Amino acid sequence: MKGEAKPLWNPYLAGVLLGSGLLMTFILTGHGLGASGFTTSLAASAAHTIAPAAVDSSSYFASMFEDGRNPLDSWITWQVIGVAIGALIAAVSARRFRWTVDGPTRLNNAKKLGLALGGGMLAGLGARIALGCTSGLGLSGAATLATAGFLFLIGFFATGVACGFVMKRYYK
Repeated sequence: MKGEAKPLWNPYLAGVLLGSGLLMTFILTGHGLGASGFTTSLAASAAHTIAPAAVDSSSYFASMFEDGRNPLDSWITWQVIGVAIGALIAAVSARRFRWTVDGPTRLNNAKKLGLALGGGMLAGLGARIALGCTSGLGLSGAATLATAGFLFLIGFFATGVACGFVMKRYYK
């Protein structure tokens, strides 16, 4: 990519646009934003392809396939695909797209990727236990003044601060 990267958006404008997008999602679809349900649907579909009998006998996954349904035929699949495409277009158009592995400077790329995978798996598990992710439970839940949304956000930020203190030693 040639040229200098464009400046980042004003965070207040970005917040207003995110809030407007969330409001429009509620108005047009009747539900809020979310993302972690997509990975659950993807895992269920992959498992059903590999071992359909095991999935059909699972109390967690079987209901996703009732009446011949495919869990990937859902609004959340298209939302996640749209977010990924939109993020790619935004990064390329702002000249900010880079293939890189970020993380603690003291760790090599393999350890950084392992740390990211482990953190992602823990976040995914937490999202399933909490019945929502930062966008579904945090943004959409808090926007509807749901107690669970606020409790999730408090726990999310407290965990982030604690992990930040633990990881700080790797960034020195």
